[in-house]
Amino acid sequence: MNVHTESSPVKYDPDHLLASIIGKLKLKNDAALSRALEVAPPVISKIRHRRLPVGASLLIRMHEVTDLSIAELRSLMGDRRNKFRISDKQFKPREH
Repeated sequence: MNVHTESSPVKYDPDHLLASIIGKLKLKNDAALSRALEVAPPVISKIRHRRLPVGASLLIRMHEVTDLSIAELRSLMGDRRNKFRISDKQFKPREH
């Protein structure tokens, strides 16, 4: 049994997020979830097996489908960051 206390840090857990959405929408499985979110089934599988992070566009789609806030969704997957940092490399033009 996994019990979180104030002293134990919450870890990134996309399984909890996906299971919560399946429960909220009363879906049967990951295939039904992929249809509800309008993504390919392998995307859900890759997220569940931690080979693909939950991206911003998917998080927004989850928000639209579930009516949960982005903060609630992030909390469900264990994301407790207050700020998101973007690398300055993303704003630099590529050198040819």
